[in-house]
Amino acid sequence: MGDGERDYDVVLLGATGFVGRLTAAHLARSAGEGARIALAGRSAERLAALRRDLDVAWDTLVVDVADATALDRLAASTRVIASTVGPYARHGLPLVRACARAGTAYADLTGESTFAARSVREVHDAARDSGARIVHACGFDSIPSDIGVGLAHAASGGGPLAEAVVQVRAIKGGVSGGTIDSLRQQLLDARNDSSLRRTVANPYALTPGPSRRLPASSRPRGLRLDETSGVWQAPFVMGAFNQQIVQRTSYLGGWSYGELMRYREVVDTTTGTTGRIIAAGVSAGTAALVGGLLFPPTRALLDRVLPAPGEGPSEQARQAGRFTVESDVYPVDGAPMRTRISAPYDPGYDGTAVMLGESALCLAFDDLPDVGGVLTPMSAMGEALAERLRHHRFTVETTPLPAG
Repeated sequence: MGDGERDYDVVLLGATGFVGRLTAAHLARSAGEGARIALAGRSAERLAALRRDLDVAWDTLVVDVADATALDRLAASTRVIASTVGPYARHGLPLVRACARAGTAYADLTGESTFAARSVREVHDAARDSGARIVHACGFDSIPSDIGVGLAHAASGGGPLAEAVVQVRAIKGGVSGGTIDSLRQQLLDARNDSSLRRTVANPYALTPGPSRRLPASSRPRGLRLDETSGVWQAPFVMGAFNQQIVQRTSYLGGWSYGELMRYREVVDTTTGTTGRIIAAGVSAGTAALVGGLLFPPTRALLDRVLPAPGEGPSEQARQAGRFTVESDVYPVDGAPMRTRISAPYDPGYDGTAVMLGESALCLAFDDLPDVGGVLTPMSAMGEALAERLRHHRFTVETTPLPAG
């Protein structure tokens, strides 16, 4: 079926969830006249209410993600599906399969290694053959990391990298209930399955793996002191997953970053002894959250205080959100480069809604590389997505790395 025969340009599935509503609102502001958008979800009443709130004339589609026939019809009706329906390991694969069969582009917000790895294993070949661009991780996980490293690498000359360091310089905002639920489900699935645990821990989980492995002594780990700023840094909670996405980008480009690129993803604290203590606390707190979600007594306590799927902060709280992420690359030969991505948005909510919405529009309307398969934000959209984000209060700029 050609694109001209499809009913819609973009279908937003999960439109009535918290991040779904924010994404729908962004599309209402930004899709442009003539864009054919539809809102999809489980409840006709909630979809109708959302359409009234947005004051749009878009179609609403009631869809059961467990109904494979309905998903095939949905995928055949549109050029792009953007999905906020998680946990993706539980709900995502039937839709991804339908998109791969129909040659339909797909974008989601997953941060689940196990789901992304299974998607690569089961769907990549079919999507490549049909021309479907299947693009996971189109929110704060993992666009700043993936696009940041990709643009810095291109500016450095495109040769192999010795190292990439992604640094979360500032972050203010919440982690969405959907993200927490996805983390919880992935941990529970992996608890009794050693193969899933290996997937979560493997930086090359979304690739066949390089021909050689990094020596264990050279793998970055633990706390880090930024010698230029004197700021102590802790491992970033989503760094392991983001690294998998970045390594897949490298693999899809013929290991363009180099098979043995070292990768580190960290979050700034502050300077001196205080900074080291805070960094250690951040690292320990991340481990405690993971451990707490694994065991029923502590999980029950955490469930009382962590946001549930479909929940989120007030508009006033979200308006105070912001983030800045800097991706530094160090070529084997050539000058180090830095890409800075920042925006005055809560990263897990409004920022992610903009990133997912613009990813869907980019996949629908922009002149992109003619390649299908299970891709990444950088390999599928790259600079085209960066340019779209710049029009929505994002700073995306690449410069030589300051000497220091």
